[in-house]
Amino acid sequence: MTIDQFNFAGKKAFVRVDFNVPLDENFNITDDTRMRAALPTLKKILADGGSIIIGSHLGRPKGVAEKFSLKHILKHLNELLGVEVQFANDCMGEEAAVKAAALKPGEVLLLENLRFYAEEEGKPRGLAEDATDEEKAAAKKAVKESQKEFTKKLASYADCYVNDAFGTAHRAHASTALIAKYFDKDHKMFGYLMEKEVKAVDKVLNDIHRPFTAIMGGSKVSSKIEIIENLLNKVDNLIIAGGMTYTFTKAMGGKIGLSICEDDKLDLALDLMKKAKDKGVNLVLAVDAKVADSFSNDANTQFCAVNEIPDGWEGLDIGPKTEEIFANVIKGSKTILWNGPTGVFEFDNFTHGSRAVADAIVEATKNGAFSLVGGGDSVACVNKFGLAKEVSYVSTGGGALLEAIEGKILPGIAAINE
Repeated sequence: MTIDQFNFAGKKAFVRVDFNVPLDENFNITDDTRMRAALPTLKKILADGGSIIIGSHLGRPKGVAEKFSLKHILKHLNELLGVEVQFANDCMGEEAAVKAAALKPGEVLLLENLRFYAEEEGKPRGLAEDATDEEKAAAKKAVKESQKEFTKKLASYADCYVNDAFGTAHRAHASTALIAKYFDKDHKMFGYLMEKEVKAVDKVLNDIHRPFTAIMGGSKVSSKIEIIENLLNKVDNLIIAGGMTYTFTKAMGGKIGLSICEDDKLDLALDLMKKAKDKGVNLVLAVDAKVADSFSNDANTQFCAVNEIPDGWEGLDIGPKTEEIFANVIKGSKTILWNGPTGVFEFDNFTHGSRAVADAIVEATKNGAFSLVGGGDSVACVNKFGLAKEVSYVSTGGGALLEAIEGKILPGIAAINE
């Protein structure tokens, strides 16, 4: 069942969204991208004459915590939807059940943070550090048992289930996967955002127009091993950027100064280079770097060869020669995946490399390439540069996108397709 095929008139829909938005110290939303992304789904349900129970998480609370309360986003949600959204102070309490049951067509109820309950994630909390294996197993069993009741209660609020939270699709949590079992295939579906995310990932992995180039940033090779290994079976060009650069550079015998490096992954870097060569993949590495004498926007800087960084200096971005090399590869591509900036883009003095990559992707996209940008920092990059509308698709899912690229089946997607 697709959301366009379903008529929500007179129906209550439990909609799992990803409203895990950043808040400042005064609980003001600093980026509402994820909230705006869910609006088409929510507005379709209301336009049909349905009512909505919204479930989401915010942050990683280990119990009830004021700073993670979804009431902080309520006012802005009212403004975005143009509806006076009701709020339940507890997603499980009697108040939530009563308010859900009383919802009339066109009305919306926002439940309190689902992760205030350990049952949402299905992981025990509050275990002593010296807990025995038996105690850990008993706690895990207990929370799994209570998770069934938690999930059943959430499902009881609604007539149908809509998952529009791609950012949590890689988690087999109560509200993202388990709840779908309580609805038949005609009453569970993806929201518009999920539909678009699933199609975009499928296109970049299975409907490949070549050359296919992936740009992988990030500080650690260890966190991207499985992604890189899966991509080596698919891409023509793999650009390695960000902090990972210096692990590869040191592995080849280069001098990297104080640059970030995983010394225990040098052999892995060499192994990945060999695999790329064996598979005929063009592995593209930086040749120069913008280096600084401290990790600061105001540090003294210079450009130098990436394998000749002076003692006491660290690489914080790529240099102009590398920008040109990366850009030329990208501009010649027909499918592009970008995950991770080239440097410490949070510092304005070290955004130039990421901007060069973004500009090249925009140019390639204008010339007919399909470009998918995903992962929190890459998304922040294109937003910072005002280029989000200039690429084919910007994914809202960080971990979910990465696991999909690794070739893993995402529980939140599988639960709807079953």
